[in-house]
Amino acid sequence: MKGGIGVVGGGQLALMLGQAARRRGIPCHVLQAREAEPASAVATSSVLGTAGDARAMRELADRCRAVTFEHEWLDLAALSDLEQQGCRFVPSPAALDRLISKRHQRELLEAMAIPCPRWLPLSRLQPDPTGEQPGAEPLASPDPGNQQAGTATATVTPPRRAVARVRLPDGWSFPVMAKASRGGYDGRGTRLVPDAAALQRLMEEVPPDDWLLEEFIPFERELALVACRDRFGTVAVYPLVETHQHGHVCDWVLAPAEASPALQAHARNVAASLLTDLDYVGVLAIEFFWGRRGLLVNELAPRTHNSGHYSIEACRSSQFDQQLRIVNGETLLDTDLTVPGALMVNLLGLDLSEAEMETRRAQLRRLPGTELHWYGKPSGAMGRKLGHITLPLKELDAGSRRREAMEHLGQIRAIWPLPGLASA
Repeated sequence: MKGGIGVVGGGQLALMLGQAARRRGIPCHVLQAREAEPASAVATSSVLGTAGDARAMRELADRCRAVTFEHEWLDLAALSDLEQQGCRFVPSPAALDRLISKRHQRELLEAMAIPCPRWLPLSRLQPDPTGEQPGAEPLASPDPGNQQAGTATATVTPPRRAVARVRLPDGWSFPVMAKASRGGYDGRGTRLVPDAAALQRLMEEVPPDDWLLEEFIPFERELALVACRDRFGTVAVYPLVETHQHGHVCDWVLAPAEASPALQAHARNVAASLLTDLDYVGVLAIEFFWGRRGLLVNELAPRTHNSGHYSIEACRSSQFDQQLRIVNGETLLDTDLTVPGALMVNLLGLDLSEAEMETRRAQLRRLPGTELHWYGKPSGAMGRKLGHITLPLKELDAGSRRREAMEHLGQIRAIWPLPGLASA
């Protein structure tokens, strides 16, 4: 007999959803690629296979009332076939079809007149008859702590193809961003293109139909929020937060962001408009740039999100509580903060033995007020998200609260530094 929910993916997002399900006594079945995945620790049952394995997906769907996802690497045609056979997916394949490709995201945002960076498919670049590029200037080395999210250079250089020289569109200038339309995360599948030579190399190394070019946004801050919509059409939005990247991976999240009421309302309205236009049922995360041009949407994620982990300890309901309720066909809960604010810090894999890392985890647990989440990934996963830590903040004033957060951040990084920085 079917019971509970199913999750495609066995990583930390599935783990935390499974923990929310366990607290309520709801079975949680997981489709995972390997035996030893984080979600295995809490799963009622597991199905071995990938998201593109129709047999495994069917087996998962047969065990539960509805299936949700922790990632976007999905075969939508296969999901649609299963949906026609009676399988229920949350979000629906129709909604996901407009979100899992960055190109589709940009087309959606443009159709809804929601501001985002200028973009075009790499395949639409025009030949350069002169060999000259407009606006090319030397690019200063970016500050790794404050740069456009995901500006990683590929670590493996693919074979080059002979292609004609191309030029930027009129009105564009270097640097620009290049992004794979599908499959990128934590800086993978994204490149900073500083000049004409780099653009030509990109054209020779990647399939142009599968990549986008975007203008570079000199933002002041990166912001994010998580929004939810249930099957009854009710929308709930978590507070707007500030995110900070280091080495193309999220370093920390401060909730709530220091933002005017008008900016907060604008971000909430963007979220509600997207959810309603898509007839979206599920959890959706939105990443923003904030700067001289106002609030621009950077990317959308049709799932729970790293920027929303603070909600487990700091809100009346967590993003995982909401995901569980939505998949289970229930109404949404309140998303308000229960504390003045919260700091969430990601713990990335370090070049340390398991014993050394356990010593540091014990030190983190002794920090007053902290809540440590450890995902159970292999300790050798250098630079990967192995866990996170959340601290409630007490200061009511936004400026004082930020100083409080930075003091806590210093204490955490003294114990668990970022990869590549000197260890304490």
